Amino acid sequence: MQVYSIDGITPVVDPSAYVHPTAVLIGDVIVGPNCYVGPNAALRGDFGRLILKAGANLQDTCVMHGFPGTDTVVEEYGHIGHGAVLHGCHIGRNSLVGMNAVVMDGAEIGPECIVAACAFVKAKFECPERSMVVGSPAKVIRQVSDQEIGWKTKGTEEYQELARRSLATMTRVEPLTEVEPDRARIEIDSVKPKYQTKND
Repeated sequence: MQVYSIDGITPVVDPSAYVHPTAVLIGDVIVGPNCYVGPNAALRGDFGRLILKAGANLQDTCVMHGFPGTDTVVEEYGHIGHGAVLHGCHIGRNSLVGMNAVVMDGAEIGPECIVAACAFVKAKFECPERSMVVGSPAKVIRQVSDQEIGWKTKGTEEYQELARRSLATMTRVEPLTEVEPDRARIEIDSVKPKYQTKND
């Protein structure tokens, strides 16, 4: 991982967390146990503090930042999808922020919420527990179901397992020049896309 101290403040990464070598951590960043930080994620703690709590994930090309004197927090089991931007906001326990969503300063996403892909959550937006947040600008459209929370939680647990798999087996290698006979597949059967779970 690419880790930089600034003004004498150095990022902290729990030994059980996995941070991809291309991710960048600067300054006041705290990554808790069993977290996963994906390729090319940028956590810039050069103004405010950035906190990923236990079991959270921040996927590829995500950005975390905030204004001076602020905390940008992802609570336990938080799940931040590919390309999302978090700026000076608070993401509640076991909530999901979808791919390419933007959550702005002072926004408070309650526990067990789902922020849809590509949503734009305005500054100081507040939503209660178990809200489905959609649109640009984002609004609460309904409550999240038990089935949706179960699906989300399974997905987050797979990212916790991915942190363990990555720590144990990921290595930098040269590519093969051709596909080998009987090429193995990565077998993970516990999580399906949401559209495949509607009738489960």
